[in-house]
Amino acid sequence: MRRIFFGLEIPAQIKGRLLKVRAEVSGAKWQSVEQMHITLLFLGDVEEERLLAACEAARHIPLAAFELNVAGMGCFGQPRAPRNLWAGVQPAAPVASLHSAIKGQMENLGLTTESRAFRPHITLARFKRQPGSVQSLLAEYGETAFGSFQVDQFVLFESKQGSGGSVYTVIERFPSIGI
Repeated sequence: MRRIFFGLEIPAQIKGRLLKVRAEVSGAKWQSVEQMHITLLFLGDVEEERLLAACEAARHIPLAAFELNVAGMGCFGQPRAPRNLWAGVQPAAPVASLHSAIKGQMENLGLTTESRAFRPHITLARFKRQPGSVQSLLAEYGETAFGSFQVDQFVLFESKQGSGGSVYTVIERFPSIGI
């Protein structure tokens, strides 16, 4: 079994700008530069033969390249006690459309997918116990533009737990094939 998810890679320049957001916040586990990405669809533990089928299905998902802006900041949970601090991505529509296409293909293969609403974002920090307030970070960076980039592929990642958190390895990249 391999723990997998589909996502979008973030260019190094944008990751560098996002890393500058770090601050001393109680309970924050900041994401490393290698961990920053946009999750499109988390599948969890998948058997090898189903992984091969997922790759084959993903190769046929039409992707028209689009421009994505990384801007703003928000959190899941209350700003005084967040679960997750994130950077926003806009426009959300092409990312949501790609998510839906991948989700449809994976469900056709009988793979279980998440049922919660899809909200494209880049996780900057996760909070476990006694989370500190991120209100000042939201006030300072809430409208910040971190950069834009061309999305012309999506990626299937494997996630393995490491001593410093999750380690993500690219299994396969799926370039745009047009619509």
